[in-house]
Amino acid sequence: MNPDVTQLERRARELLSPGVYDFYAGGAGREVTRRANQKAWRRVRFLPRVLRDVSAVDTSVALGSPLDLHVRTPLAIAPTAFHRLAHPDAEIASAGAAARAGALFVLSTRSTCRIEDVGAAVAAAGGSWWFQVYLMHGLDITAGLVRRAAAAGAQALVLTGDTPYVGRKARTVDAPVSDHDFLVNIGPLADLAPTRLAASVTPAHIGWLSEISGGLPVLVKGVLRADDAAACLGAGAAGVIVSNHGGRQLDRAVPTAVALPAVAARVAAEPVLVDGGIRRAEDAAAALALGARLVFLGRPVLWALACGGADGVRALLDGLTDDLAHVMALAGAPSVDGLAGIAVPG
Repeated sequence: MNPDVTQLERRARELLSPGVYDFYAGGAGREVTRRANQKAWRRVRFLPRVLRDVSAVDTSVALGSPLDLHVRTPLAIAPTAFHRLAHPDAEIASAGAAARAGALFVLSTRSTCRIEDVGAAVAAAGGSWWFQVYLMHGLDITAGLVRRAAAAGAQALVLTGDTPYVGRKARTVDAPVSDHDFLVNIGPLADLAPTRLAASVTPAHIGWLSEISGGLPVLVKGVLRADDAAACLGAGAAGVIVSNHGGRQLDRAVPTAVALPAVAARVAAEPVLVDGGIRRAEDAAAALALGARLVFLGRPVLWALACGGADGVRALLDGLTDDLAHVMALAGAPSVDGLAGIAVPG
């Protein structure tokens, strides 16, 4: 049976302060896109294959050079901010749980744990992790974080491209995070102006990030258009993540389930990943069938972390992976690649 993410969210809402819950759960504007993300996956329908040997189902995924990633599950943890608001063990718990579940973890620039401590937790559990990058007005701050992530074992960088400014939200104005947690990786600053997001980001920064990191591959997150995906790859990106930031940036942006097929068709030779509204194994299977290679979970991980710490996150990932294997078997797909072509967009 699928882990009940809706029930997890209800329990987390009881445990978290209203301000923290609203910070995690809220979307931009009237939250049209936030709600549409989940609904769009439910509109996808399957065309299962029959008489296929599914006595053994393999959920593992391998991404070739330059990413060189091999994971037990295509379910991954998306970069989300300020995990200490959900649980005192914060990103170390989430990252360690992902590693033990055989899942990729992406660490947010807005981490409440030191980059090095998260890297050590993943390494101790034999996992893989990437580092999400916001370009800030103080490019030297960004560069310092990127170099530290590379030194701590990050295998790739994820440049968030849909946030020249933070989307305005009705539920909350500021994250209820302490100065210590906000600055844990940046260090004490007399003026926070250099940490503001830069609105002058261009494809040229893809190469810059790879260069200053010592050659790490760079993926671009926040892509919804096929032409933008092609432009990112043309500028040197190793892949793209179809994302509308969980509905937290431009309200009325298309759901990721709607955007994914065209992006995947345009850049079929390179990895296309996706997030936004994934709540059940059937959602993940739909995303993989429509062309994604990995499927990221955002808010569900925070609810699991709030309810059960590292064990809660591990249970979420293991449960959804087990359910995905069941869905794959019913769809006639003994491997993740075998899901290709079995979904009809909603």
